[in-house]
Amino acid sequence: MLDYALLAALAAVIRTGSFERAAQQLHVTPSAVSQRVKLLEERLGTVLVVRGSPCTGTPAGQRLCQHVEQVSLLESELRHELPGIQHSGPPVTVRLAVNADSLATWFVDAMAEAPDCLFDLVLDDQEHSADWLRRGEVLAAVTASAKPVQGCDSTPLGALRYVATASPAFVRRYFPEGVDTTSLARAPRLTFNSKDRLQALWTERAFGAEIASPTHWLPSSQAFIDAALAGLGWGMNPEMLVAGHLRDGRLVALVPDQPLDVPLFWQRSRIASRTLAGITRAVLRKAGATLHQMP
Repeated sequence: MLDYALLAALAAVIRTGSFERAAQQLHVTPSAVSQRVKLLEERLGTVLVVRGSPCTGTPAGQRLCQHVEQVSLLESELRHELPGIQHSGPPVTVRLAVNADSLATWFVDAMAEAPDCLFDLVLDDQEHSADWLRRGEVLAAVTASAKPVQGCDSTPLGALRYVATASPAFVRRYFPEGVDTTSLARAPRLTFNSKDRLQALWTERAFGAEIASPTHWLPSSQAFIDAALAGLGWGMNPEMLVAGHLRDGRLVALVPDQPLDVPLFWQRSRIASRTLAGITRAVLRKAGATLHQMP
């Protein structure tokens, strides 16, 4: 039989990344948290936490952490159905995976419309966010993958539209004769991280080939816009974030009328949950009002 006081300590360590922060969350001493995790490891005969800075869960530890969060979600359902059940702890925490540009544009508004709960967001590229679902580390994800992960449902959200943008000065410097494969090969681009292929996808669609070029690495949606405004390079920016800059001439589209639409999907666990269902309704409602709907 699992001891949920021990499991709660384990989950707190893995999610907060330290025994000290877990102790603050649970209102006990770090020593008590350490003893609970050690006792759980001894009972199960396996290491559950990799001690470090931050502390991380082993595969077994992550699986138990997921179990604790699912149980917490189910218990919250019982409190709605059986008002006599008393609960004095914090609201249930729901862990989701989302791409940075969705978070910077529309997803926070969806969170604000969701039922009372706490959010634990994991940021990853839309091409990779479904991997968090496959590993069982999140309950839902905004992803570019339409095929449902096992045990999940998938619903199309619409497309996040990107525009290849740069400052007028940058365009004058690197594209005096226009934007073509030769000029793109020497013009610095902006890249979010090693998983970011938006710039490559756009050159493939606009010019028929992936064009290698020097790049700045900027893992921030806002930094992408700031760098483009400063003339550091060109990059794919969400249209809704740069519409004002394009309208006022502070940024220009490298190739007018050549946006890149990235279809997004909402994949969520089939676990029966009033909370997750409420989050799903909020996400679909906000996405439907914000994203480009595909024909």
